[in-house]
Amino acid sequence: MLPSHVIFDLDGTLIDSAGAILASYRAAFAACGLTPAQSIEAGIIGPPLAETLRLLAGSEDSDLILRLVDAFRQSYDTGGLLETQAYPDIGDMLRALHAAGMKLSIATNKRIHPTRLIVEHIGWGDIFDTGSIYALDLFTPPMPDKAAMLGRLLADRGIDARRAVYVGDRIEDGEAAEAYDLPFIIAIWGYGISGVEGMPTHWRKAATPSGLKRMLLGEE
Repeated sequence: MLPSHVIFDLDGTLIDSAGAILASYRAAFAACGLTPAQSIEAGIIGPPLAETLRLLAGSEDSDLILRLVDAFRQSYDTGGLLETQAYPDIGDMLRALHAAGMKLSIATNKRIHPTRLIVEHIGWGDIFDTGSIYALDLFTPPMPDKAAMLGRLLADRGIDARRAVYVGDRIEDGEAAEAYDLPFIIAIWGYGISGVEGMPTHWRKAATPSGLKRMLLGEE
C-alpha cells in the first residue's frame, strides 16, 4: 500500500543549505569576536540552532549563546538563506508525489521563519502550504524535540502513522519516527550519513531522490 502522507526533514534531506548555514555560523562568531571551540563544518548541521551554538562555543553561558543566536539570525535571515539550493531531482520527486495525490509535510529543526522563506524562494509554495510546515518554534513554548513535533503534526493533521512515512537524513530523525511507529526512510545523500552503518535494519535507505520517488510510488 502506498503512503497517503509523506513527511520530510528539510536540511540534508530536501535542501543543501550547508554553505549558507556554515557561513552564518562563522559570521556569528566573528561578529561576537569569538573563536569557535571546534571546527565549523557540515557535520554540525541538524540540531536546533542554540544547541549547535553551545557545542561550537564550548559554553553553556546563556547570555553568550543569545548573542551568538542573534548574530547568526542577522546573517542568515537577511540574505544568507537565499544561497540555499534544493538537491538535484528533489523538485521532480516532490511534484511526482504531489501529482500522485500524496499529502506532503515538513518537520524540521530549522526555525519556522527561514523555513517558510526558503520554501517560497525555491518555488515549493504550491506543494507545501503554510499549515503543512512544522518547526520547533512554531509553538509557544517551543517543542522540546523532533519527536514531540512529529507527534503534534500527526495529531493536528489527522495523519494515520500506518499510512505515512518520514524521510530524514539523521539517525535522530529515525528515532523520532519510531516514537509513533511511523515508518522511516533515511536519505543517505544528506549530512547525517556517517551514522548509517548503525541504523536499525528495518529502516529503508534511499540513495538518491529519484530512487526515493520510485520507492514511494511503488515502482521498485
